[in-house]
Amino acid sequence: VYVPFSPLTFFLCVHIGIHGDDNLQAMLVGAMMRKIKSRNWKKQRYFKLEDDFMTIWYQSKKAGNVRSTFSVNDVEAVREGHQSEVLLSIADEFPPDRCFTLVFRGRRGNLDLVAESAEEAQSWIWGMRKLIENVENMGEREKLDQWIGEWFKKADKNNDGRMNFKEVQDLLKMMNVDMNEHHAHHLFTMADKSQSGTLENDEFVLFYKMLTQREDVLKVFQEYSDGQKLSQSNLEDFLREEQLEGGDIQLHAKQLIECYEPSDKAKRMNAMTFDGFLMYLGSAEGSIFNPQRRGIFQDMTQPLCHYFISSSHNTYLMEDQLRGQSSVEGYIRALNRGCRCVEVDCWDGANGEPIVYHGHTFTSKILFKDVVSAVGNYAFKVSQYPVILSIENHCSVEQQRVMAHHLNHILGDRLLKTILDGKTPIRLPSPEDLKGKILVKAKKDGGLEQSLTGVVEDSLNGEVSDEDEAAEIDENHPHHESIHRRLKKSKQRLSKELSDCVVYCKSVHFTSFKHSRIHSKFYEVASFTESKARKHLREAGAEFVHHNSRQLSRVYPSGFRTDSSNFNPQEMWNAGCQIVALNFQTAGEGMDVNDGLFSQNGCCGYVLKPSFMREADIRFDPEMPQKRDDYHPVVLTIQVISGQQLPKVNIKEDSIVDPLVRVEVHGVPMDQAKQETRYIENNGFNPMWYDTLHFTIHTPELAMVRFVVEDYDKTSKNDFVGQYTLPLSCMQQGTFKNLDPTRIQPPPPMFSLGFYVLLFESHHHC
Repeated sequence: VYVPFSPLTFFLCVHIGIHGDDNLQAMLVGAMMRKIKSRNWKKQRYFKLEDDFMTIWYQSKKAGNVRSTFSVNDVEAVREGHQSEVLLSIADEFPPDRCFTLVFRGRRGNLDLVAESAEEAQSWIWGMRKLIENVENMGEREKLDQWIGEWFKKADKNNDGRMNFKEVQDLLKMMNVDMNEHHAHHLFTMADKSQSGTLENDEFVLFYKMLTQREDVLKVFQEYSDGQKLSQSNLEDFLREEQLEGGDIQLHAKQLIECYEPSDKAKRMNAMTFDGFLMYLGSAEGSIFNPQRRGIFQDMTQPLCHYFISSSHNTYLMEDQLRGQSSVEGYIRALNRGCRCVEVDCWDGANGEPIVYHGHTFTSKILFKDVVSAVGNYAFKVSQYPVILSIENHCSVEQQRVMAHHLNHILGDRLLKTILDGKTPIRLPSPEDLKGKILVKAKKDGGLEQSLTGVVEDSLNGEVSDEDEAAEIDENHPHHESIHRRLKKSKQRLSKELSDCVVYCKSVHFTSFKHSRIHSKFYEVASFTESKARKHLREAGAEFVHHNSRQLSRVYPSGFRTDSSNFNPQEMWNAGCQIVALNFQTAGEGMDVNDGLFSQNGCCGYVLKPSFMREADIRFDPEMPQKRDDYHPVVLTIQVISGQQLPKVNIKEDSIVDPLVRVEVHGVPMDQAKQETRYIENNGFNPMWYDTLHFTIHTPELAMVRFVVEDYDKTSKNDFVGQYTLPLSCMQQGTFKNLDPTRIQPPPPMFSLGFYVLLFESHHHC
């Protein structure tokens, strides 16, 4: 039977991997560096890598023994040089070869540092990258060992390398376990093989194994095994009968044994022990998300309007849109999440330099050229497919020319300036055609036809911007003259230089679907507030879908969402709208659903719409999906089995989670549904439900499934614990499909839920 390495063995493995690495040796010694928060806040701190090669601690000269720490697990990337606004602001004071930025996962702010020398900076830059790479390359075994080691360190309060029973009791509270003292002492005594009254390394591992015994998984294992191991034939039966797999099951079973079985003896027997079975179920292959849909699997040669496009609203904002901070970091984070359409609100700035901010508010301002530089540097880090710059232009002609200069000078050949083949096209190019290109969406004089003749000049009377949110506020406050005067539409001239930067994404005012059918060009893009889009969807849903089969539409949050909250993008995808712009900086249901849709197809930011939304001769009405010619509803059955290591969300020390799971279906109106399990009292460590939920889904191609874990509270609103969202089309069927809920700070490494998923075609027709 496989026994995980002890924490010390794990650390030894890491030591072997980095032996002789001068950068890491330097980090172990430590260094005095400046921590930079602003041009005026620069404080010296001593930074050091701990011996576990997983923890960085730092302290100031005056702080005495008080230390702050962070885990290598929490660091997403290291940026070299002046690659943050904070470091750019002190570029005249410290050279780039001494500066670097640690970028943390989630919504935690960056850590900007200045080393005493370029050599010291390089040691930390390459050392941190080595540590991050080591974490990313960990197998399931190493991750488990590392996690056990972290718990051991947390519980060992006096750092003597062993735990007494009091420390074990404190550990159980930290792990969200409500266990009576008698049972806890029984496990402690069984693990204390040396009878010393304390648990040392391997004894703690044994205690952990007894504590985390998976009775739910053991039940299934015993059903198919001889009680000790699964033969290859047994495993094939499990894959066929429980996981509902087809294809070459014999080969797959062999691959699973080779990949997940930790015992060499079992491997030689072509068998899988319980530990191997547990590792397989907890792996990506045991995930509820079909691994075959993780990479790019869709046809990327269709016109742009045939895809949903991951899109950001007010990308420059880090917080709300009244007083929030504007930052190029907003663009970097959005692009690194696979966003392919970012928004730039441009206004006249000082010294002839255009600025970006949320106009007529107290949000801070950043330079347009810095935004363009950030987009140029990060546009294609995670996806090679095209990026659209959605420009809201409020600038004078002179500063528009400066904008055009920056776009051309900074982006160079990456900026799309002409049509692809030199001939007048009849449809939009595809993401594949536009790989590595940045497109500008903005107002344009004339169309593609006139651009080819080169006769367009500066416009004397065209609007340079839709000024979308201002227009919405105007319409809703017709009698508020002060608002009207302040936010009235701009009638400034449009410069030829900026107009020439627009090729396939000309911003136009939307009149009606009838007008669009007769007059619109395929390269014209209309923008809708969420309320206008809902009105069109309600009154002419099929027309809206048809319109979006020919050209791009953009939908953005209401200007009244001053807290930068989001609507649910699903209702706009139901109409086939491609550019559904959300506030990426605001966590919640809207961004959860958005992240879920774009988690497929290589996270490339483009998802192909269903065929019935792409073909001009099909009229799909999201309000009446049963009228589709190929209408085939399905029944989704989900049994919520168990949870593991749910985090504490209540700050009270003695509080234990009372978890429940809510399953939501987001899709066309007929498919919107949610159901909940019962709550499990005082057990966030290993709750078991075995509750079964059923959903009938009428348009499975558009459906998203969201799993939400909450801490039940009978006297107030439940506390959010975590969530996981994915497209129904990406769900795997079978037993013990696991998922790791997201949007938790910080996420515990072993946090997961187990499910049984069954999907079959319904014979119920509405």
